[in-house]
Amino acid sequence: MRENDAVTSATRQPQNPDAAVRPRLIATDLDGTLLRDDKSVSPRTIAALAAAEEAGIEVFFVTGRPARWMNVVSDHVHGHGLAICGNGAAVVDLHGGPGAHRFVKVRELARENALDAVRLLREAAPGTVYAVEQTYGFYQEPDYPKLHMEIPDELAPAEDHLSPDAPGAGEPVLKILAYHPTLDPDGFLTVARLAIGDRANVTRSSPSALLEISGPGVSKASTLALCCAERGISHEEVVAFGDMPNDVEMLTWAGQSYAMGNAHPDVVAAASGRTVANNEDGVAVIIEQMLAERG
Repeated sequence: MRENDAVTSATRQPQNPDAAVRPRLIATDLDGTLLRDDKSVSPRTIAALAAAEEAGIEVFFVTGRPARWMNVVSDHVHGHGLAICGNGAAVVDLHGGPGAHRFVKVRELARENALDAVRLLREAAPGTVYAVEQTYGFYQEPDYPKLHMEIPDELAPAEDHLSPDAPGAGEPVLKILAYHPTLDPDGFLTVARLAIGDRANVTRSSPSALLEISGPGVSKASTLALCCAERGISHEEVVAFGDMPNDVEMLTWAGQSYAMGNAHPDVVAAASGRTVANNEDGVAVIIEQMLAERG
């Protein structure tokens, strides 16, 4: 394994170094973390993930992506084959392959909360435009930009998409996407959190002023904690990787966590260690180190 001065060990250590906790689960973000910028999974990373599973360490993909965008890693699932999508809004079984995924757990955003969030953010940041992400449907406003490589199911104001008689009314809302054409991304996030308060959880993972609004308490960390509790895995036994603000809670919760070399400053502050950038296979570097230390 190559040497790299940018890689550091986790700083959160158990009180008794001789009783170091052996990792049982790896939780990794995808875009900007596991994936290279061209959205590929490198051969080195594929090998590292397979080696971790072979060593008995579960791997969870934990992403802001919707389930239908998980084809980038569907060929690399091992063991349980579960992924946490939509920033914790859904746990998805990927074994069926692209287009045949199964929702195992859904933590929806109540429509009344979604409507409140839309209204409050319209008032706090005029010019905001919205899209609505549901379990299977994707709906957006006419002025919402072409940020996603897909055709929306319908164009209409967000309030119409969230009404009781909307085309997708029988389908859970996973998150609201809010875009502003001119605001600073971090500034927009601060404005939204202050305006929306505890009605919803607000975060971001895009370099643009695009926010992701989920149900109260719904995050990558809280859903990962639920999945770990079901398996009898403690947070000390989890190693997490991320690069953007929507990873902060997960990195803070995990026993060991690593910010990518390309990570947002808030992620660097939250993580207990650092690795190299996604284009340099930073996740694989740490997994290789972990497995070498296990002997």
